[in-house]
Amino acid sequence: MQITNIKEIEQAKKAALEILLHNAHGPFHGLPRTAGWGYPEPYTRDLMISVLGIAVSGNQKLLDSIRKVLETLAKNQTGHGHIPSLVHDNDDRGASDTTPLFLLATGIFRKVTGEADFLAEAVEKSLVWMNYQSPSDRFLIAQQPTSDWRDEQWVIGYGLFVNTLVYSYLRMLGKHESAENMRHAMSRFTVTGGTMHRHVHEGLVVKYKPYYAFWSYKIFSSERFDLLGNSLAILSGIASPSRAEEMVSWIEAECAGMCERGELTGNLPPNFFPFIKPEDPDWHERYSTFNQPGDYHNGGIWPFIAGFYIAALVAAKRYKLAEEKLVALTQCIKLTRSDKLEFGFNEWIKAQDGKPKGNDWQTWSASMYLYAAKCVEEKSTPFFDEMRKQ
Repeated sequence: MQITNIKEIEQAKKAALEILLHNAHGPFHGLPRTAGWGYPEPYTRDLMISVLGIAVSGNQKLLDSIRKVLETLAKNQTGHGHIPSLVHDNDDRGASDTTPLFLLATGIFRKVTGEADFLAEAVEKSLVWMNYQSPSDRFLIAQQPTSDWRDEQWVIGYGLFVNTLVYSYLRMLGKHESAENMRHAMSRFTVTGGTMHRHVHEGLVVKYKPYYAFWSYKIFSSERFDLLGNSLAILSGIASPSRAEEMVSWIEAECAGMCERGELTGNLPPNFFPFIKPEDPDWHERYSTFNQPGDYHNGGIWPFIAGFYIAALVAAKRYKLAEEKLVALTQCIKLTRSDKLEFGFNEWIKAQDGKPKGNDWQTWSASMYLYAAKCVEEKSTPFFDEMRKQ
């Protein structure tokens, strides 16, 4: 890596840490903010994902803030074990990813602190809750539309992202038999041909493609590409080394084609493609306001997801490509909607023109930059290396 790039990365890491410290205390019970200005609320999923970067930072103030977040979530947990969408509000319920993210984040926090029984009662209650989220009473977890981080996009039934989270927390918490059952269930093909045969269960593997389906349920599925879910599949070891290698090559080839067609600018993949267009059968009228092609969940470039992709590249031993993407992410997190900021760590970037469209100083953008940089520097993926060996 060139000296100039190394210096810029070090500056960006320093800025990321400063942003996390700035956001560590917000107006709601002193809990962290989700963003420097736009999101003063402590959103559960954002803060749980930020645990990865905070854990590798070693900063005690940030670790203390995450302890407070986890303990507050445990206090606001429902009687059945569900984790709310806002850390401080136990009435804000219904998310499909907050409970698995809580379990994963608590597992990571236990490893960092050495407190093996941290929030043991809350963890057990959440594990029971998750057991009841499988309508087939087998292994894959189902969800309602717009209930995960894609709160403006439909994911129906067995979504890839949520199920990779479940697999990851099962490994992190030492539930290896359950994790292996989950991996086996995900490795089945999606059902095609419109017929569901008896004793044939749907999975998330797409025929003739190296990646996993966006979602699958009975005879229905989406073969659009979810960068976050597939990055987690590589990172956690759901995808075999050979599948991971093939998937990375496919992603890079597809992105090159998108750049040639004017659908993508820069050197980072969008979070989702091919984009859903108004003439497509999976288009919803509400997307015209929130999810135009290349925007937001429908193909926007999200710095926090780019951080997961970089970590996945390291897991796949594509070290040079991971360095290249970290350099690209370093340029991306400079983009800002304010002339007063040197680093924006913006929420999301429009795919076609590279303009920042979300809120600046986003907590998970800053955190996942720190995690991605650590992965590239050490050629390892903290907390996931051991997972893949199992």
